[in-house]
Amino acid sequence: MQNIKFLVIFLFFTSVLFGGSVKFEPFMQSQINIVEKLNDTNLTQEQIETLLNKQNKLYEDAFDEIMINQNKYINNITKFEKEIFTLKKIIQVNKHAGNTYAVIRDEVALKTYKLLRLNNNMIKSILLSLNDKTKEKFEEAINKIVLENQKDIAKLLKKDYKYILKLPASGKIILQTQKNVRNFYAVVTVNNDMIGYIYKFESNMYRLNKYSKYHLISLAVYVNSIDFVRIINPILEKYGLSIMKLLLILMLIIIIYFLRTIVYVSIEKYILKIDSLQEYSVEISKKIKKPIEMLIIFININMVIYVYNDFSSIESISQIFNMIYGFIFTLIIYKIVNAVASIRLIKVSSSSSNVKNDLINVSIKIINFGIIIIGLLIMLFFAGINLTAVLSGLGIGGFAVAFAAKDTISNFFGTLSILFSDVFSQGDWIAIDGHEGVVVEVGLRVTTIRTFDNALIAIPNGTFANKEVKNWNKRILGRRIKMQVGVKYDSKSADIKNAVEQIHMMLDKHPLIATKATKYQHQKYKSPVTILVSKDDLDGVKNNLLVYLDSFGDSSINILVYCFTKSVKWDEWLDAKQDVMYKIMEILEENNLEFAFPSLSVYNEPMQVPKEII
Repeated sequence: MQNIKFLVIFLFFTSVLFGGSVKFEPFMQSQINIVEKLNDTNLTQEQIETLLNKQNKLYEDAFDEIMINQNKYINNITKFEKEIFTLKKIIQVNKHAGNTYAVIRDEVALKTYKLLRLNNNMIKSILLSLNDKTKEKFEEAINKIVLENQKDIAKLLKKDYKYILKLPASGKIILQTQKNVRNFYAVVTVNNDMIGYIYKFESNMYRLNKYSKYHLISLAVYVNSIDFVRIINPILEKYGLSIMKLLLILMLIIIIYFLRTIVYVSIEKYILKIDSLQEYSVEISKKIKKPIEMLIIFININMVIYVYNDFSSIESISQIFNMIYGFIFTLIIYKIVNAVASIRLIKVSSSSSNVKNDLINVSIKIINFGIIIIGLLIMLFFAGINLTAVLSGLGIGGFAVAFAAKDTISNFFGTLSILFSDVFSQGDWIAIDGHEGVVVEVGLRVTTIRTFDNALIAIPNGTFANKEVKNWNKRILGRRIKMQVGVKYDSKSADIKNAVEQIHMMLDKHPLIATKATKYQHQKYKSPVTILVSKDDLDGVKNNLLVYLDSFGDSSINILVYCFTKSVKWDEWLDAKQDVMYKIMEILEENNLEFAFPSLSVYNEPMQVPKEII
């Protein structure tokens, strides 16, 4: 009981000596002083403007301080628990003692501390709402926090204390009570002013919070504190810009510009380190240089937009850039594959490999088609399209697509038939369905042929499965010369016989005509089936040499000349054929033989008259 009495006595004297006195932090005390001065009706317009400018500067500095030291205001927030607890006890003592004005004095002080706690809690909640929120959600969070703050303050303002200010200052307690009342309403005003500045600086707070993640907040606050920047920023903010933003954007452009070369050199060195790509590194480096530059440019643009939007991503724009990145990466892979393929094609064509250029060419096209499809799927994925639904739709619609594209499928299998058979290859001279020319390219759908009158014909590959194909290039020895040499009927048989023998002898010794003595080499085949067939027929070897008296024609005695040139090339065949014809003409001249030409002889037989008529 003695302890309780002692505590009551201590609280009583404490309430008399120290009760009701509210201690404010420097910022709050400065704002209270400004509010009290602004309430003075004798102020001039110039003095009011000076006070408002000072107040605005204090709020700007305060918000900068809050943003720089966010953790302090979040983790070490002042809640005034000790002061509130003490005042509650003192109020109870004064109520028991019947000290009415002391109770009001302490009650107002208690509400003032609660008001300061509400203000601190509001700042803390706003700082917490900055994290991991978009600007729109941050604005919504501020509205909710401010609404809760106003509801709590409304509860504190239910009781009106302004009548105290009208009481005569008759004692120390009354004076302190009046002072507390003025401070209380001043704090309410400061709280409302702070809400106004929160809405005014919300964009800046959001931006500064983003700067803090990149440890740039101190620099941003310093830049914003420069007088010139304070003048320019309000103009730039209309366009969503600030001096700090412009500096960051300029710095990004400069850094990425210099990094462009470094990135390219680093990638080039990395490619050189890959053993399987060393022989292709120079060509690959040339091919991917422009796509990498494009990639860096788009990254730069994306980062500029990111900074412009207060270090926040815009979902739609992010999707667009992700699609662009997917396209560029697909393009880089496409360039690398084709760079390797082009070098391999050159090596294969210059070597004695049995691998067909057409097979490599079509394989590259199939790989490129696969790369394009994968790139398209990546772009669709980044665009937010559900690939599972797309692939399922392809499975369901596959039958309809297959039916609609049956000709395309037929042509594709025709391509496979051409590639894996040995009917013709790129560069061969072929004839099919009335068309004749040199094969330019075997594609996935059509084969292009350059005709001898220099027209380009595209023939669907499915056609080759159902039509006869004549290939003039599938021969290594022997291009046929066949002619009938007609001599006149009045020629002597001995001369004709000598001419036939001399023509045969001439052809047998002719350096451009193939004979049984002509040497040649068969191609190498891996398949054992070649053992069962004639290699001469398989490779296209013809060396027959025939010169015979062939027939008695209507207007000439015909000598058959049938032989093959060693070369299968057209121009060389023409040279050989021309030389043979010259030599045949010489042989006929030596043997007093003349070429016959179509003619008609008419014989008049004498008419025999019957004896009876004579």
